[in-house]
Amino acid sequence: MKKLMIALVAIFITATTSAQGVDLGIKLGANFSTLSDVVGVKNKTGIHAGIFGAVKFGGIAVQAEMLYSQQGTDKFDLDYINVPLFIKYYMVQGLNLQFGPQFGFVVKDGLSNAEINKSDVSGLIGLGYDFPFGLRLESRYNLGFTDVPKGAGEKGKNNVFSLALGYSFL
Repeated sequence: MKKLMIALVAIFITATTSAQGVDLGIKLGANFSTLSDVVGVKNKTGIHAGIFGAVKFGGIAVQAEMLYSQQGTDKFDLDYINVPLFIKYYMVQGLNLQFGPQFGFVVKDGLSNAEINKSDVSGLIGLGYDFPFGLRLESRYNLGFTDVPKGAGEKGKNNVFSLALGYSFL
């Protein structure tokens, strides 16, 4: 584990020294979530908030985030710590297409008698705009790959549309 951490730090230092730009910042936004394949539930509106860091190479950036995210449906709450790791492809100045995986870990669930998976994997696709003065606007869709319920035959994956406002300090 120690060797892995040293290797990751070395890769980060190498990447940031050859990068054209580094972003570090905070973000806050709204989530509109539901579970696929579940009948009789409505969307839930929640928030997400956290930090981000990105390394830019020309017209491409690699960005990682750590977000507290309220998800679920109108009938129950699922709160996650989500860690998206994605590519930002800049189509024109500031305008970017985002895509990549997201890994989530349940920190609170509102399901009293059900067993759920404590981790979640999803794919994200989004569109964002990075203003020159640090402001970031984003919209994303996360399509869940992992069933939330653990029981055999039970299905329901997280599907989350989000809108966010962020600010980069660098």
